[in-house]
Amino acid sequence: MNRFTDIADKVADGTRLSSDDALFLLQYPDLPAIGRLADSVRQRWHAGNEVTYIVDRNINYTNVCVTLCKFCAFYRRPGHEEGYDLPLATIYDKIRETKELGGVQILLQGGHHPDYDVERYEQLFQGIKANAPIHIHGLSPSEILHCCKVSKLPLSEVLKRMRAAGLDSIPGGGGEILVDRVRKAISPLKTMSDEWLGVMEEAHKQGLRTTATMMFGHVETLEERVEHMRRVREVQDRTAGFTAFISWTFQAPHTEMETTPMVGGFDYLRTAAVSRLFIDNIENFQASFVTQGIDLAGLSLRYGMNDLGSVMIEENVVSAANCECLAQISELEKQIRAAGFTPARRNMFYDRVDETGAPLRRHHDLAWSQKHGAGDVRPPELEAAFAGAGVG
Repeated sequence: MNRFTDIADKVADGTRLSSDDALFLLQYPDLPAIGRLADSVRQRWHAGNEVTYIVDRNINYTNVCVTLCKFCAFYRRPGHEEGYDLPLATIYDKIRETKELGGVQILLQGGHHPDYDVERYEQLFQGIKANAPIHIHGLSPSEILHCCKVSKLPLSEVLKRMRAAGLDSIPGGGGEILVDRVRKAISPLKTMSDEWLGVMEEAHKQGLRTTATMMFGHVETLEERVEHMRRVREVQDRTAGFTAFISWTFQAPHTEMETTPMVGGFDYLRTAAVSRLFIDNIENFQASFVTQGIDLAGLSLRYGMNDLGSVMIEENVVSAANCECLAQISELEKQIRAAGFTPARRNMFYDRVDETGAPLRRHHDLAWSQKHGAGDVRPPELEAAFAGAGVG
């Protein structure tokens, strides 16, 4: 029996793969065979025929940043003529437009601004909830830790205050590769691996759900990709707090790393499939049409992905690296149907929603309920919407 057959037997039996297994698969030449394995795991988690997507908007509230990541084409140093801070009124207008188009959340992220302390974020979140209420999927672990530094407050207190002010969940931005050698090479002023993971664990402890991400295809080794996956899997074992895993490839144009060769679609499909196989405790895996294009993202639905990501009404970060990343609802649904699935709209918690964003069906996360004393609850606004719709 060869090594691939051994791994396939493990997958069929539901036995956890080792780091060596994952490394072997990242180097195995038969890409369709890896895809079939990953697809079998997707079917185990998602027995029906649905592939989900979300309608939301990326609002980048500031591009002023002191972290100066080498892979980023979006940031501007403090005092730069192209630096900006969006006025609150502009943010509210963007949210109202998002809701009119059926959007159910905003992804609120920005730079590491030297003046953004916890009071500034409280004002931002409270203003949104009072003037244009919507689910705030906001900040990243590195933004939160930067806020702790500016505010001179501990992480637990900052998260508690942000949640009280209206933060509903945390995206996995800034994950890059969770290996300090890599982080020191591409973003030496940013949070290191333990710090990033520590924010996520504390958020889960306080009842905030988050996502996990991986940006690959730059200076990391294949072993370091596996290490990143392993560390995410370990946190999920402890907390069950990640709702999804999203990986994408490094985009070089207009960055300090623009001479770094970029990886292609085969590497993306292989790495995405291996992540589904190795990270066996996260239910949802999201395709990246933002970096791969809508056609390849559609193909990845047969490589273990069960979610096509976001119909982003606006995006500014990846697009700064010449990456065309907006798509119409009709385009996403066409790709989902072409892959043999039925499209379904969702929110952050993978509840199903209708075209207006109203809840249709609650998604029950048993693992989170078992780990978290309060159970599988939603933010108050969403619980009220469920109650109003008579949805259990």
